[in-house]
Amino acid sequence: MDIRAFVEELLDALAGVEEVEQVTLQAEGPVVSGRAYLRGDMFLSFYHNEETGTIAFALIKGQDRMWGIDCDGIRGWHLHPVEAPEQHVAISSLDVSDIIQQLIQVLADAK
Repeated sequence: MDIRAFVEELLDALAGVEEVEQVTLQAEGPVVSGRAYLRGDMFLSFYHNEETGTIAFALIKGQDRMWGIDCDGIRGWHLHPVEAPEQHVAISSLDVSDIIQQLIQVLADAK
């Protein structure tokens, strides 16, 4: 997925998350990274490298990862579940919008 498509899909999906207060991102060459700041002391960190195909999403509270979904060249697609965010649980590939839908569910379950 190219950077433009990733950013467009991400911003469209985040527009539907009522907890999102602000999104910051920066793109340089084939890489985009940033944060979606949520109400309270949480944010969603995101990263995409078009050349390597790496995608990373991590829900952070304070200094700790609470949940995440990543795809890299070593482990492929994997989930860091809320119950054990240090684990790497293999999953099928997801679209950015599907990842944000899972985020919405994680946030709803946390209420």
